[in-house]
Amino acid sequence: MTDSPFGATSPVSPDELFRLLGELRIETHTVAHPPVLTIAESRAVRGDLPGAPCKNLLLQDRRGACFLVVVSEDRTLDLKALAGRLGTARLSFASPDTMARLLGVGAGTATPFAAINDHDDAVRIVLEQRLLSEQWLNFHPLVNSMTTAIAPADLLRFLDAVGHPPLLLP
Repeated sequence: MTDSPFGATSPVSPDELFRLLGELRIETHTVAHPPVLTIAESRAVRGDLPGAPCKNLLLQDRRGACFLVVVSEDRTLDLKALAGRLGTARLSFASPDTMARLLGVGAGTATPFAAINDHDDAVRIVLEQRLLSEQWLNFHPLVNSMTTAIAPADLLRFLDAVGHPPLLLP
């Protein structure tokens, strides 16, 4: 079990996330916007925020192992091929209840920042390797009414700090 940076087992708030990022000396840029549930809605509201928009998919295999797959917004995933790369059986989308239970976020809010809430190490973060060459990456900061830009190296530092170093996906 991974200890929360805040010693709590309840989901971390965006303010607590930003506090931890500040303690880690990680620079971010955040914009507030109306809540969004889809990529199309996100495109319409993110404005001039710099960086590569990402999609985040919480996937689960037959045995219940969960993977938060973070890829470019425009990448199409072959779930069968991805399952083979991950060395697991068939992958399907995890339910909103599973996302809330494991990551402490709701539908439309899957984000690598939610690894801070995975106290039982139940979710493996899988990050598309080509994202590491971007200047900034965009994610929801635990709520879908904001988008935060973070440098890829800082995302890796954050994930290491919360005990979730990612598996890199070619």
